[in-house]
Amino acid sequence: MLSKDGGTVQYADSPLYKAWLQYSPVDNSSLRQEYSLLLRRIVITEELTGVMATAVKELQQGVHSMLDVEPEIMNEIPSGSYLYIHFTKNSGRDLEEARNGKSQSDGFSLRQSQTVDGNKLELVGGSAKGVLYGIFHLLRLIATGISPEGLEIEESPRNPLRMINHWDNADGSIERGYAGNSIFYDNGQIVQDLSRIRDYARLLSSVGINGISINNVNVHETETRFITEELLPDTARLADLFREYGIVLFLSINFAAPIAIGGLDTADPLDANVRTWWCDTAERIFKSIPDFGGFLVKADSEHRPGPFAYGRDHADGANMLAEALAPYGGIVIWRCFVYNCLQDWRDRSTDRARAAHEHFKPLDGRFHDNVILQIKNGPMDFQVREPVSPLFGAMKETNQIIEFQITQEYTGQQRHLCYLIPQWKQVLDFDTHAVGAGSEVKKIVEGSLFGMRQSGIAAVSNIGDDENWTGHTLAQANLFGYGRLTWNPDHTSEELAEEWTRLTFGNDKEAVDTIVHMLMTSWPTYENYTSPLGVGWMVTPHYHYGPDIDGYEYSKWGTYHFADRDGIGVDRSSATGTGYASQYFLPHSDMYESIELCPDELLLFFHHVPYTHRLKSGRTVIQHIYDTHFQGTEEAEQFQHTWASLKGKIDDVRYQQVATRLKEQAEHAEYWRDVINAYFYRKSGIPDEHNRIIYG
Repeated sequence: MLSKDGGTVQYADSPLYKAWLQYSPVDNSSLRQEYSLLLRRIVITEELTGVMATAVKELQQGVHSMLDVEPEIMNEIPSGSYLYIHFTKNSGRDLEEARNGKSQSDGFSLRQSQTVDGNKLELVGGSAKGVLYGIFHLLRLIATGISPEGLEIEESPRNPLRMINHWDNADGSIERGYAGNSIFYDNGQIVQDLSRIRDYARLLSSVGINGISINNVNVHETETRFITEELLPDTARLADLFREYGIVLFLSINFAAPIAIGGLDTADPLDANVRTWWCDTAERIFKSIPDFGGFLVKADSEHRPGPFAYGRDHADGANMLAEALAPYGGIVIWRCFVYNCLQDWRDRSTDRARAAHEHFKPLDGRFHDNVILQIKNGPMDFQVREPVSPLFGAMKETNQIIEFQITQEYTGQQRHLCYLIPQWKQVLDFDTHAVGAGSEVKKIVEGSLFGMRQSGIAAVSNIGDDENWTGHTLAQANLFGYGRLTWNPDHTSEELAEEWTRLTFGNDKEAVDTIVHMLMTSWPTYENYTSPLGVGWMVTPHYHYGPDIDGYEYSKWGTYHFADRDGIGVDRSSATGTGYASQYFLPHSDMYESIELCPDELLLFFHHVPYTHRLKSGRTVIQHIYDTHFQGTEEAEQFQHTWASLKGKIDDVRYQQVATRLKEQAEHAEYWRDVINAYFYRKSGIPDEHNRIIYG
């Protein structure tokens, strides 16, 4: 039961709202009987408080819903079959482990064995959080039809920090939010009714998320005051709730807060009064929130204040905050999205793609141990296709995490179907060659390659207060898949698509196969009818929804494609261009430097080529543009027909919601096709080989 603006909305029984925690009754009678015998009696010797209480409540709810069984909680071993839950050690209250998400304490094992007079299923957690993750895993097994017989599972998350970044504002809006308004804020305040936030915490915890920042990195006036005595009590209420689900709370902070709310005339990180102010602020925060995670900081980026104003660098700024947090075990997450956003489009020597590497590589080794650099997956800004950021592997003595964007800012804004897990997999599996072959990004961000103590993965949230959380119901797969990928980056995209589909829509084979196919083809489809060959952008300025090929071409933001009558693309070679290609390790630097060796899908990111340049596919660039835009439109249209085949297999509410979104996607894909093809026909004067309609 949720209250908003004086009205009451009943979501509790909505399949849209339940997302992947449907807990539908198990139809398979033998599976139902197997689990019912094991889960009628649950032996727990641990104290049922905090996370442990949450875990047991979730287990009882799931078992009752799927098996129609009310488990009996016991503290002694009975005769017959039972589930036994316990810890390997009682580390659940260790604040450092809670804050940093130590993989060992988050791990669990599940084993089924025979006893003298029955069967025992044993769940052992490294902590209460490990038990909670193990219970969610057990409930996934039941829901997806996996038998408990011979079960032997041992899991620990690969990434210590598995984080969601919210770009929510206190007025209830969300920057780059495509699923309604904020679930946290209304009219400048944190909401009083936390029911929906609790349900959100369940969703995050079920896929292993253990950290959350709850406000926009572009920190406005009200949010700047979240760290004051006035607003900390409400912030602490959220921390208390998330703590029950093993999730540690972070805040995005305003680097200029000493001026904005502290009464100082400077925010210079080397000023003694500024440093004292932040130390006092940290002490105040940790009194209210003992397990507070720390600060997320966007500084000297897109007009946000930072240390540059005082002639200082990023290490100076981050370390000052880190010293304030260090006595309490807090960490500073410092974003590397820093570039010149006041470029002169006539100056081709300035390259936004180079910026993060140029700013941060010289600072390697200067950051304190409780500072983590948060690096976007690519050098630009979450485009449908761009290379992996060369900053990964370049900083061997600095903690770092990767930042993805679940919210589909440039990939259809949750109005178009675009399953992003395959894109993220390509990034995580990319071999940087930082210390030779086998230096994949996933090894860097999990901390194993360089022995980093603080590491992990973060992503920008895609949820709002829409009934289905994510605007497009199928966009739930991105949030689910993100969490599961942070736990184990070796999961395949197909595995996660199938797991989400079974949990969300059930185990009907036709429905599962159909939805998985739609998910797995959706990213290439979106790429086909939007920006070609890695050139990126071509979107409506500010809104970023829909085609506007020259929308940013003469702007200050540095997002250019340089299309003229002869060709298109950005020369980022060292020989004749901006030199960006040289920021990579061999052999990638040589590959990207060479027009002949550069992969087709990134050609226009690295090179300016004639429209008649022939790709490895054998097609010319201009024909590739025409063909893919026609193909992508046909594929988007086919999504509608494919989904229609599931009518009657999917409940009407979710069926209609998805059908409506797919109709918009097909119409919008056609518009993308016609705008892009017409533009390049007018530029090049080269007709389509297949004589299809192009509006020249």
